Amino acid sequence: MQKEILIAGFGGQGVLFAGQVLTYAAMDAGKIVTWIPSYGPEMRGGTANCTVVIADEEIGSPLVKNPPAVIALNLPSFDKYESMVQPGGVLVVNQSMVDRTAQRTDITTLFVPGNEIAEETGDRRLLNMVMVGALLAAFPAVELDEAKAALKAHLPAKHQKLIPNNFAAMDKGYAHAKAQMGAK
Repeated sequence: MQKEILIAGFGGQGVLFAGQVLTYAAMDAGKIVTWIPSYGPEMRGGTANCTVVIADEEIGSPLVKNPPAVIALNLPSFDKYESMVQPGGVLVVNQSMVDRTAQRTDITTLFVPGNEIAEETGDRRLLNMVMVGALLAAFPAVELDEAKAALKAHLPAKHQKLIPNNFAAMDKGYAHAKAQMGAK
């Protein structure tokens, strides 16, 4: 089994951290994992993406050309990666930052109002955890509980007070995606 995920957006949206949470969850579950970040020179506002590969055995290459799962946190990422998702794959889109519908019908596209859900949860910076929860509803690369355990285990002590809101954000993203999938 090998599962590949690409997460894309702009700096400041928590793209790299979302990938790290998935990576830690898989690693803590005894899987073989790669995590490769890619970002522009700007700290905030520049492009950012990362790939996560989770496998039961040695990973031949950490590079992912046509991922079966993509999280697109903004319109440029949606525009760029929609065509790259494998047929039959999953594309989770932050509907808050996208003003168009999906072009493809051979993949599952889930539109999640990530910014709004994060704000309802208490902090707009929780967008990444909303979207991780939504992804795991449609593409269970790791279990939701494993992602939560990894977050708790690997979040620095100074941020541990944020755990309940992060868990709530994951749960809301997961529930939103499950409800949307049930409607299809």
